[in-house]
Amino acid sequence: MLDITKLLEEIKASPYEEVVIHAPHTGIVSFAGLKEGDRVVGPTGMWKEIPGTRLATLDRERNKKPILSVEKGVVAKVHSELEGTFVEAGTPLLELRHYLSKDEVLGIILKKALYLFSAPERAKYYFAPDADKKIKASGPKAVTVHDGQELFIMSRMKREAALNYSGPEGVIYAVYFQHNENVDAGAPLIGVCPPDQVGMIEDVVIRVQTEWVEQD
Repeated sequence: MLDITKLLEEIKASPYEEVVIHAPHTGIVSFAGLKEGDRVVGPTGMWKEIPGTRLATLDRERNKKPILSVEKGVVAKVHSELEGTFVEAGTPLLELRHYLSKDEVLGIILKKALYLFSAPERAKYYFAPDADKKIKASGPKAVTVHDGQELFIMSRMKREAALNYSGPEGVIYAVYFQHNENVDAGAPLIGVCPPDQVGMIEDVVIRVQTEWVEQD
């Protein structure tokens, strides 16, 4: 069984993710004057319509395109030696240190603690009618799944096919896909928790919510 205490302590020891910002295409780079330790923000707003902090600009045939921060965090490194030079697509330009929120920490733990059933191929996925009805009425935890159960509808190239769940019996504790959005092959669709471990998972949720201190 997963040692939740040990995992949480490991995350506390390094409570952040390193995010490398690469050049999206070729061009002459000019940085926005940020230095190590400066704080940046990612896109905000209900629909993420407010852009993040400008990190740099790429000039491609006199067409200047901004490079914006994708996450909230702190500038860890700026490759300032590239200022004014022509860079290839994929060249690392900056590194950001994104400090994990409570929801992100919980997401990391749950993906290790739950059984993840993943998409077999890139497609759009929907719950089968019976499961969908229960989830809309009472939430995903109202659905108990078992091996071989017809649980999803997979939609690809305007064709639909039934997809059976394969894995241990349990409660759908987490849903990782969105309605009408493509899911990459190998990405998790749901996280399943054995019925006798639901209480333990609930304790983990409470523990993270009470113990985790978010950094600004």
